[in-house]
Amino acid sequence: MEGSVEGQVAIVTGAGQGIGRAIALRLAHDGMNVIIADLNGETAQAVVEEVTKIGRKAVAVTVDVTVANDRQRLLSTALSSFNRLDVLVNNAGIQMVSMPLDVTEQHWDRVMDVNARSVFFCTQLVLQHMTVQRTGRIVNIASAAGKMASTIYHPVYNVSKASVIAMTKTFAQAVANSGIRVNAVCPGIVDTPMQGLVDQEFARLSGKTPSEIRSDRLSKVPMGRLETPEEVAAVVSFLVGPDSRYMTGQAINVTGGMITY
Repeated sequence: MEGSVEGQVAIVTGAGQGIGRAIALRLAHDGMNVIIADLNGETAQAVVEEVTKIGRKAVAVTVDVTVANDRQRLLSTALSSFNRLDVLVNNAGIQMVSMPLDVTEQHWDRVMDVNARSVFFCTQLVLQHMTVQRTGRIVNIASAAGKMASTIYHPVYNVSKASVIAMTKTFAQAVANSGIRVNAVCPGIVDTPMQGLVDQEFARLSGKTPSEIRSDRLSKVPMGRLETPEEVAAVVSFLVGPDSRYMTGQAINVTGGMITY
């Protein structure tokens, strides 16, 4: 039976800013020690300092999740630093904007490598450890885009996040009898610096202004406002904690009512 997360260890990828930072800080508040993994070492170290102020331990790892050796170094760092690993949050992701008929193979490969391939192989690597200890939780950050293809302006992103949902369900079934749970969170329109850049790029393709794009997108959200990173982090906290101990293979919407399936 799963118990308190106090003193447990989590890896959070893409944790240097935005949703990943909020997740790392929430897990620290919950009592966990955190590996802050990010492509930007400076932002990762800044989050380490925030975690330390909460009273938990953290280690920054500069990592490119698309590179096998970096993924192995990430796991090795967690085990050498804390001698345990209880949670993996696959949060690292990118968006690239294009109309569907203009997508190049290079665009496809870049988005799929970061958003889908790295999630699969980070999960596979960590499961080699978790299946031996017969306990662990993995949370993948998918997106509303993976369920509803929310806009035509980032078509490969839509595909990549649908892939994350599919692999979540597959891994969940594969390791359920090993004491490991695998779930996903599907955020909607989150108030992060990336979202502002997305609005600008959508505006460029559509001929609208960024404010018109933002207004159009929010009109599809019944709750009528942007989501905060902390609201995503709260659901991750639930999924790695004992109150969700009978949940696996789920893709939980956090979209302000935009998606209800």
